[in-house]
Amino acid sequence: MNGTHASSPKAERFSAAQAVAAGTDFAELRAGHGGVFWNEFRPEDGACRLWQWSDGKTRCLTPDGFSARSRVYEYGGGSFCLSDTGLVFVNEADQQVYTQALDGSLPRALTRGTRRYGDLRHADGLVLAVEETHGPQLVEHRLVTLHLADGQRRILAEGADFYAAPTLSADGARLAWIEWSRPHQPWTITRLMCAERMAGGHWGVPRCIAGGGSSEESLQQPRFDEQGVLYCLSDRNDFWQPWGETPEGWATLPAAAADHAAAPWQLGACTWLPLPAQAYLATWFEDGFSRLALRHGDGTLEDFSGDYSRFRGLDVDDHHLYAIAASATSTAAVIAINRKDHQVQVLAGGKLPLPAERISRPQSLHYPSGDGHAHGFFYPAMNGQEKPPLLVFVHGGPTSACYPVLDPRIQYWTQRGFAVADLNYRGSSSYGRAYRQALHLRWGVVDVEDACAVVTYLAERGLIDPQQAFIRGGSAGGYTTLCALAFAHVFRAGASLYGVSDPLALTRSTHKFESDYLDWLIGDPERDAERYRARTPLLHAANIQVPVIFFQGELDAVVVPEQTRSMLAALQANGIAAQGYFYPEERHGFRKAENLAHALEHEWQFYQQVLEGE
Repeated sequence: MNGTHASSPKAERFSAAQAVAAGTDFAELRAGHGGVFWNEFRPEDGACRLWQWSDGKTRCLTPDGFSARSRVYEYGGGSFCLSDTGLVFVNEADQQVYTQALDGSLPRALTRGTRRYGDLRHADGLVLAVEETHGPQLVEHRLVTLHLADGQRRILAEGADFYAAPTLSADGARLAWIEWSRPHQPWTITRLMCAERMAGGHWGVPRCIAGGGSSEESLQQPRFDEQGVLYCLSDRNDFWQPWGETPEGWATLPAAAADHAAAPWQLGACTWLPLPAQAYLATWFEDGFSRLALRHGDGTLEDFSGDYSRFRGLDVDDHHLYAIAASATSTAAVIAINRKDHQVQVLAGGKLPLPAERISRPQSLHYPSGDGHAHGFFYPAMNGQEKPPLLVFVHGGPTSACYPVLDPRIQYWTQRGFAVADLNYRGSSSYGRAYRQALHLRWGVVDVEDACAVVTYLAERGLIDPQQAFIRGGSAGGYTTLCALAFAHVFRAGASLYGVSDPLALTRSTHKFESDYLDWLIGDPERDAERYRARTPLLHAANIQVPVIFFQGELDAVVVPEQTRSMLAALQANGIAAQGYFYPEERHGFRKAENLAHALEHEWQFYQQVLEGE
């Protein structure tokens, strides 16, 4: 490796290790017990730890040897909840449920065995959860309750392929949840279900409140208000907006014409909450930027957005609004906003890894591509170069999104003289159902068009050098990267991080949650075999004439290592300067600080070699 540029003064000012260390993130948040609790991930030890803020003090509650992380559906979520006496959480190592008092005592196992749990909710001495069972040939999911006193397990619902978001009304009389069936995904077609408690204490026959039948509707985050009225986010009118029960039937609430949630890859999301007097707290996206506001019962808005550009993990008490928030100049933070004067208190996170004047700010992108338009964010290079090289970031999913918040990885590149285009290509979430559905049967086509079109768009405005454009992506973003390199001649090199190179192989080896996803993205593997062949980078490796670097976890169960090895070998056999790095203890998405820093630094060195013509 050429180390000349890695030791330059500019590189030393913001190293790969510093960029990784600034990547502390937060997953979930709950208010209660006179304070607020959250799940915090720090790259230096790779663990997810629960923290408490109360009376102006913070403390870590998770002892060494534990990590609060669910792996239901592989992507997890809903890893903890509050009980009347303390915490309930899923331990990462064994996926079992534990209880923990707030007096500093060690966690106590509530369940034992091989079942996985996630999406934990507490109600009336019970823990509601999504349960996952792995059999020899079958993975099953159901809703269960676990009694906090003795761990007694009771099945609430089973028979559907997938479940999410179990929630109980305040009086315990109604139970609601989301379910969906194969081949659908939670962002395509789901059902909102509800059951009534009978006189004997058992639950009556569930009925479908919304979705189901011929309805192409995605529902998420059901909520009961204090009076037992049921609400839910529905994209029936293109955007995920709040709907609720009325005497006249299921109806939309006054809301912005915008998505009030992202695609539900993980369980336990909270981006809106009904409040008393027909009010609700919500965050939604406007041109990719988030707003946070309280919509009062009379329809008026009270804006709490401040300087932040993304919100999630909402909760509320009598005095404060709580959220996990981030901005263009600060990393993710847990914040408390005073409901009277809107003053913001940062409880954790919110660091500035660089001086404010050296941070590259996101600029909204909306540009023509193919038969439509695409979105994203442009980050100028910070070295003053008139037409710098461009690095195109392609997010994973692919039904996911990027956000205009400070990402230390992006700043790592802008500090080194790269401009960055962070894409929300067609098919991304946060722009409505129609935009999200644009990827249906067109994966490997429209996303590639959008990645290539942004280079033309930025070059025409004199913002970048189109002869020095690079592309990178992880998982599904790695697939788009490899397709762009194989089927277009726009980029000088690319990086695939645990990326898909053989979609057909993915259908044979992936997990249940995504087992039908490829059918939606490309088509039926047998009926549309030719389409698969046409969009498989591995089969078109000979078309790739530029260098490629690969990074792969050996424990990856989503994109198995053999895929990456096959693609790497095919390129090297064709004489392409391809490199590969494999990490023995990593899964799908790297978590260890040393590996994250190693990958980032070696990717940069790789591009430097390309720019120098080595």
